[in-house]
Amino acid sequence: MDNRPIGIFDSGVGGLTVMREVMEQLPYENIIYLGDTARIPYGSKSEQTIRKYANQCSSFLKSKDVKTIVIACNTASSIALEHVQKNFDLPIIGVIDPGARSAAEATETGRIGVIGTIATINSNAYQAKIMEYLHDAEVIGIPCPLFVPIVEEGWEYSNVAELTAEKYLEELIEHEVDTLVLGCTHYPILRHTIKKVVGTGVKLVNPAFETARDLKKLLSEKNMLNENYGKARYEYYASDAPERLRRIGGNFLKKEIDNLYEIAIDNL
Repeated sequence: MDNRPIGIFDSGVGGLTVMREVMEQLPYENIIYLGDTARIPYGSKSEQTIRKYANQCSSFLKSKDVKTIVIACNTASSIALEHVQKNFDLPIIGVIDPGARSAAEATETGRIGVIGTIATINSNAYQAKIMEYLHDAEVIGIPCPLFVPIVEEGWEYSNVAELTAEKYLEELIEHEVDTLVLGCTHYPILRHTIKKVVGTGVKLVNPAFETARDLKKLLSEKNMLNENYGKARYEYYASDAPERLRRIGGNFLKKEIDNLYEIAIDNL
């Protein structure tokens, strides 16, 4: 038993989709969430800079005495996970491996699509990891940069979202993929629109859900679950514009965000 909180960080608000899955699958766990909103987006930064940011976010969470860290950012997971795991003596997981493994298990034809930020797709992290699990997979990665601002505007059910999805996903439909990885933490918010465009025959893989499942398994195996079945406490930190995190994040979590604090970038 370990009643210390779980630490989760992302470059912004997208990681709250991972937090939502953790809250649902591990309802008694205390959670500290850090959105590095001052330096968003990570996707356009160099690999060296992304590693530095991930290290600083992990240091902040470790200073809060978390028992484990979830890198709830596809870009940081693809580029900085191993670097951070080497630097900190606590269990740290990312979102790439759980999503890739699930996609490899779900596909029947071996044709898998991955959508994400330009940095995530260009890193080939999902493509390479999927092929570790399924050697003969045909993996097609498509960057969908406009999905993030669409979600943050709250337009996930709009004609704009549907037309954008049709344009981005055209190539995946032509390749007849049977499985599609939502390789950015914002994208689960768009899942209904994406499903409408790709059709019911394509399985959508939500790495946020798979990551929460892996986290639950990890904590159970290490005997680190919180067995104090009281009301879980959630704390939120933003490195800039906390009210934006409150507004957009409330939509992501489907709940009011309380206990929200701003931290100076110099303290990361």
